[in-house]
Amino acid sequence: MGLHFNLLTLFPEMFPGSLALSLSGRALEKRLWSYHSLNIRDFAGDRHKTVDDTPYGGGAGMVLRADVIEAALLSLGERPQRKIYLSPRGKVLNQPLVQELAAAQTDITLLCGRYEGVDQRVLDAHEFEEVSIGDYVLSGGEPAALILMDACIRLLDGVMGNEDTAGEESFSAGLLEYPHYTRPAEWTDSSGVSRKVPEVLTSGDHGKVKEWRRAQSLALTRNRRPDLLPPSS
Repeated sequence: MGLHFNLLTLFPEMFPGSLALSLSGRALEKRLWSYHSLNIRDFAGDRHKTVDDTPYGGGAGMVLRADVIEAALLSLGERPQRKIYLSPRGKVLNQPLVQELAAAQTDITLLCGRYEGVDQRVLDAHEFEEVSIGDYVLSGGEPAALILMDACIRLLDGVMGNEDTAGEESFSAGLLEYPHYTRPAEWTDSSGVSRKVPEVLTSGDHGKVKEWRRAQSLALTRNRRPDLLPPSS
């Protein structure tokens, strides 16, 4: 069965969410990927199903307990797992990492934090990687997990109709993607301005089209994300 995700979460009903629709939904039906969401609360040891407690050293909020998370993790058995904790302090998710995860030959276990976070000891004990989807804070790790999953699923063989598409997208070649146009060839916007598709795209000269797209990608990257370019560019 293709790529498999384990979700450790307090809200298992959030999955598969939008991933049940469109390309990822059809891929799920074809078993190109699969998932198993575990409710962390099911592994609490007391009758109140307590999963968190106040932080040592004081401070606001609550912290998810190491013993409860470990019990949920161990329930997955001995299958090889790549363990990821979705955290704003983690390394930023980028296309090379997505490509690496999509090619994984092991389960990917995603720990979705809540409240003030997770007891560091369980992250250390089980060697969780920490991954962030951006420099901002969410109310929980579930939306971040869905984004990571979506980015991986669309790269799996048989998910996208045109296998060349992934290689031309932003970040795949180290550059932002070039602009796209479609019919009509001339369009008048709501303010009355007539806007034409660049002539090179209707020329039929594939060499010139390739050169134009490369130039556009370089210009966009230099303008919007110069950090992606090597120093000599």
